[in-house]
Amino acid sequence: MSEFKISDLKHVHVVGACGTLMGAFCSYLKSQGIRVTGSDQNIYPPMSEVLASAGVELFSGYSEENIKNIEKTVDLVVIGNVIRRENPEAQYVMKEMIPYTSLPEFMKNGLLQETRNLICAGTHGKTTTSSMLAHVLKQLNADPSYFIGGVSLDLPQSFYVSDNETRYFVLEGDEYDTAFWDKVPKFTHYRPTDVILTSVEFDHADIYDSFEQVIVQFEKLIENIDSKGRVIACIDYPVMSRVLEKAKVPVLTYGSHAVSFARFVPAKIETTPEGTRFDIMDSGKKVGSLKIHSYGNHNILNAMSVWIECRELGYSAEEIAVAFESFHGVKRRQEVRGVIQGRTVIDDFAHHPTAVKETVEAFRQKYPNQRLVVVFEPRSATSRRRVFQKDFIRALKGADAVFISEPYDQSHIEVHDRFSSQIVVDDLKRKHVDAFLMKSIEEGVSQIADYSQSGDVIAVLSNGGFGGLIPKLLSRLEQ
Repeated sequence: MSEFKISDLKHVHVVGACGTLMGAFCSYLKSQGIRVTGSDQNIYPPMSEVLASAGVELFSGYSEENIKNIEKTVDLVVIGNVIRRENPEAQYVMKEMIPYTSLPEFMKNGLLQETRNLICAGTHGKTTTSSMLAHVLKQLNADPSYFIGGVSLDLPQSFYVSDNETRYFVLEGDEYDTAFWDKVPKFTHYRPTDVILTSVEFDHADIYDSFEQVIVQFEKLIENIDSKGRVIACIDYPVMSRVLEKAKVPVLTYGSHAVSFARFVPAKIETTPEGTRFDIMDSGKKVGSLKIHSYGNHNILNAMSVWIECRELGYSAEEIAVAFESFHGVKRRQEVRGVIQGRTVIDDFAHHPTAVKETVEAFRQKYPNQRLVVVFEPRSATSRRRVFQKDFIRALKGADAVFISEPYDQSHIEVHDRFSSQIVVDDLKRKHVDAFLMKSIEEGVSQIADYSQSGDVIAVLSNGGFGGLIPKLLSRLEQ
């Protein structure tokens, strides 16, 4: 698809319109005077109400007839990442040669040609880091555009396009593939000017056969940074030095306080009931301090990378620190969902063993004198495979008790390659951790409610809905 101007479009149809990000995208198109139609399998509040209020015309379910009804007027069809090749609307669009594109490619050709594109990428932390960067720049009156794959507690929506002269565009740089016809990472399309690279590890075993394939994609991202830009990279990860060899722009390194060869490191880290405070050291010299409303080494590093980028954009350490004070985070990242009968129930998106380990350590910091009960669902494409089975045991052993569900649907995974929750439970017991296998959500809710006691922290870790476990657990505890 070639470059175009948004003003050239009169009618856009969106297949998969009701996701958080796609819904915000539909609303943006409407705000530009474009007729927007959309379809989705699951149309329900609040997104159905948001789109109806914006004037988006919605079709319930996917059907060839949906496209036939608008075929004479539609200029472009945007097909969401969740849509499969066999989708009837996608099939009809391709058969009739109606112009179509993915959302990342739409961004590349319609929105990112003249902006300074600030990409937050990495195996971990990209949603939090991009949300944080967009919020801080907004507080600094830069009025950035942004495109984020999660729900910020501070930003009004996940997709926003500004007409501000600074023209910063903050994007979450996902390494997952773009669409069923375009099997390259989404960040391939984002015309990077500056890149924050938080981490590089193996993940997404459903689309990458090896860690080498993952590394190559991040190398390409770094290689494609605009000559006027820079890369800000966390060198806590051994492979990062190889990835950074592809850089043709200035490289600014950061890392945890134990990594002395990083240029920027945190120091004097203090945790309080309100969050974390730390100093930022540049080559051994203190250059700033930050207070954040979250916990854990990973969040310190995410914040430090944003601090570095904002300072490089010309803002002072003092005004950046003030902007950080109003950042409250992202939904499903250390999000307290309720405190009932003395039990604190927390929702977190962690699903990779490194993220699980960092999250468990963060809860230990925040709740040092309370028993930590971790509830984990192996749901992501990688966590349902045995590749990280031993790593999950190491990640979870920091809890006082662990409840693990059976993995989400493994029917398409070879038997020898499947993750075993039972093996993890048995190994944790040998390490003197109370560990339990949940045969079903209902059984698990009862187990957790019966086991837990006042003062416990119950951290629920999953990158999906976990069968509604959290609301069911909250309801049970209320009884």
